[in-house]
Amino acid sequence: MKDLPQTTANAGKFQHSHITANGEPRAVVALSHPETLWFNTGTLCNIECANCYILSSPSNDALVYIQSDEVRSYLDQVELRAWSIKEIGFTGGEPFMNPQMVDMARAALQRGYRVLILTNAMQPMMRKSVQAGLRQLNSDFPGQLELRVSLDHFSAEIHDAERGVGSFQKTVQGMQWLQENGFTLAVAGRAQWGKNDADCRSGYAALFAAQGFDIDADNPSQTVLFPEMDETVEVPEITTACWGILGKSPKDVMCSSSRMVVKRKGASEPTVVACTLLPYAPDFDLGPSLQDAERDVTLNHPHCAKFCVLGGASCSA
Repeated sequence: MKDLPQTTANAGKFQHSHITANGEPRAVVALSHPETLWFNTGTLCNIECANCYILSSPSNDALVYIQSDEVRSYLDQVELRAWSIKEIGFTGGEPFMNPQMVDMARAALQRGYRVLILTNAMQPMMRKSVQAGLRQLNSDFPGQLELRVSLDHFSAEIHDAERGVGSFQKTVQGMQWLQENGFTLAVAGRAQWGKNDADCRSGYAALFAAQGFDIDADNPSQTVLFPEMDETVEVPEITTACWGILGKSPKDVMCSSSRMVVKRKGASEPTVVACTLLPYAPDFDLGPSLQDAERDVTLNHPHCAKFCVLGGASCSA
């Protein structure tokens, strides 16, 4: 797996796929109800955030652009494997950096799936050719397409501290265009700035009202507040006993219902990973086919505990 930061936090943990540092059996999650298949469109992004879990930037092409034909191949496999997929998600990087983004979305929409695109709604999305393509998709497949916009905070000051000066206003302008053109909108924010959930949602609600955005700040699927994914923070390892202690089920964890396709630089074909948060970790690379990706996942990373089991978060709608 990806080497963890050399700090005292989590020292000795997450070293063995099946056994915790205390010698207890590590929790394992089966793909029990596949609902979302994600495609990483590539790690290139028009901006570089201060804390990007995937290290996206204008120069990081560790994950290269996936192609429309490759997406169609995996959609064929979904049908062959009889996965009960409801949603196809596209993430990056910035998905609209990929010149085939609109065509890939169309390929999924034509199969009848809901499509979720994660975007910063900035310049790549605002190119005239992309706008025209998006408007056509929304017209051809009404109600099937949703764009979830990364808006780290409801204030420009805090959002810009993460994403760069002026980025808040550019993102809001992109959201205004989406709203004016009748798109289904959602927002992804971060919950690490010391406010409780209610205060965060209240702040977003005020922003949405001021801007006229048709987004419900109190609906967790429309305003998604993600816990911060800091590998240097001490977190417990999740054992098989934790399900009963926490009152949770393996079916509650994201890798029970989703997989992500990535294409690594220099690779001859894409591969499937267990988690949208861990595209680089070898332990979470399941193989090139969806059949390979049906095997169980051991929760051998801090993100498994902080984001999914304890944080209760999911990247899907």
